[in-house]
Amino acid sequence: MENALEIKSLRKDFKTFSLRDISFSLPKGYIMGFIGPNGAGKTTTLKLIMNLIAKDGGSIQAFGLDHVAYEREIKQRIGFVHDQPVYYEQLSIKQMTGLLRPFYECWDEGKYQDYIKRFDLNPAKKIKELSKGMKTKYSLALALSHGAELLIMDEPTSGLDPIFRRELLDILYEVIQLEENSILFSSHITSDLDRVADYITFLHGGQLIFSEEKDSLLTRFTLVKGGPEDLTQALKKDLIGFSQTPVGFEGLSSGRLSGTDLVQEAPSLEDIMFYYTKGRAYVK
Repeated sequence: MENALEIKSLRKDFKTFSLRDISFSLPKGYIMGFIGPNGAGKTTTLKLIMNLIAKDGGSIQAFGLDHVAYEREIKQRIGFVHDQPVYYEQLSIKQMTGLLRPFYECWDEGKYQDYIKRFDLNPAKKIKELSKGMKTKYSLALALSHGAELLIMDEPTSGLDPIFRRELLDILYEVIQLEENSILFSSHITSDLDRVADYITFLHGGQLIFSEEKDSLLTRFTLVKGGPEDLTQALKKDLIGFSQTPVGFEGLSSGRLSGTDLVQEAPSLEDIMFYYTKGRAYVK
């Protein structure tokens, strides 16, 4: 299977934080959810992919090409949608696009105009007058209008209302189906990724916890529930993490537990991230 993005043994060291031996691949034509708590290393990884900061070890390839040696060529094929896009606030959408358009060799004006109309963006409106949702739509319109084969999205749904988040996810799903693009979607809103992601990559504390198909992941773990008396020391050792209250407990197990009457359910991505992040115990 051809990969749109391939990262091997990626490392970046800071004074108070290190990204250590990160390896994962995003196959062409799929959406990968990139999850982890704040400070996990997600934004650092995205900056490394875009060569905005220099790596200290490992390799990054996009479309089979080294991301530094072929940086110019690769960036013609990548669309980047950031949580806080940086534009000239005093310019209108039309003026801003006029500045950006010449940088892209495969700019499709017809496609751009279609997205501007579809997203209900007024070309005469100044950037500073746009809501967060409108800025996200504008960033997406730009990314989809220059032939981007890989979309890298850093928290694009953060702070957006549920209606627009749903609309954005539908657009991304449509893009994958019609354009055969690939999408690396960094988000802490795991319910969004439950809807659209094919693969999930999870970072915590600068380390890779797992990177695998979402369906496989959700069947590999089990959410376990029971009363206070059921949370024995032996059971605690079998759980990745758990939370407890005076009336019961809930925990995450790497597989179904046999020989027990405990309630066992399929977890959500949020459940998995929560219990890996909180560790052995979380008392409410």
